[in-house]
Amino acid sequence: MDERDETLRARIEAVVEAGEAAAQDPLAMEAFLALRRALEAGTARAAEPDPSTPTGWRVQPWVKRGILLGFRLGRLEGSGDGGPGGFPFVDKNTFPARSWAEADGVRVVPGGSAVRAGAFVAPGVVIMPPAYVNVGAYVDAGTMIDSHALVGSCAQIGRRVHLSAAAQVGGVLEPVNASPVILEDDVLAGGNCGVYEGTVVRRGAVLAAGTILTRGTPVYDLVHGTVVRATLDCPLIIPENAVVVPGARAVHKGAGSAWGLSLYTPVIVKYRDSKTDLSATLEELLR
Repeated sequence: MDERDETLRARIEAVVEAGEAAAQDPLAMEAFLALRRALEAGTARAAEPDPSTPTGWRVQPWVKRGILLGFRLGRLEGSGDGGPGGFPFVDKNTFPARSWAEADGVRVVPGGSAVRAGAFVAPGVVIMPPAYVNVGAYVDAGTMIDSHALVGSCAQIGRRVHLSAAAQVGGVLEPVNASPVILEDDVLAGGNCGVYEGTVVRRGAVLAAGTILTRGTPVYDLVHGTVVRATLDCPLIIPENAVVVPGARAVHKGAGSAWGLSLYTPVIVKYRDSKTDLSATLEELLR
């Protein structure tokens, strides 16, 4: 964190410490707007890479506190002309929809997508309609966000990620010290996937269509004969290059056994290789 970031952090924390009194202080709004600009520029992030931590990421609680400050300072305001997205809405005036210019290098295809102020979207990102990117999110270069996909609050999306149609990346804004959902570089999330509750998906992993990952989800690794779980201090972490598919495990307790029931569980069936990569190159044809 450079000196400029430390100064911004100090400003945000001072305003947050002031509590309700900050609502009447014009310096509070100035501090929040400075944070919002930094988020949109990608110089402030809700979580940053840090190899020294168990997850490889370090949460920045002050950034989340600053975002929550924006909700406290904002007032409801309608977009009489339909706003940048071309459709009317009513929201906090501190979090309008972002507008785009050709110089931004972001391809936002018409049809109802919206990116909220305070989200970073790098040049080369493609957003297909309708999709939504929430405040605090970070979406890196070359990523495709397909139709009906969601990038939730503070989610961190790496380079060349593909979020297929209806993929949901959950938001984690509170508690402020909780890790957001993170998809590292070159992750492929198939249609109707759901990644929630601070799950970290390592570089190059493939989530087959319909895969759901939460903090309480055990993931059965058939390759190594182990079970991947979250712990009290660490979220669920999908290993690098893992190929995860929806699976099921038998219920052996109570009436479930007699009824022949099974429960959903994700399964790692292999690790990404040249053949998997070859199929992934089909994504390039969509860009």
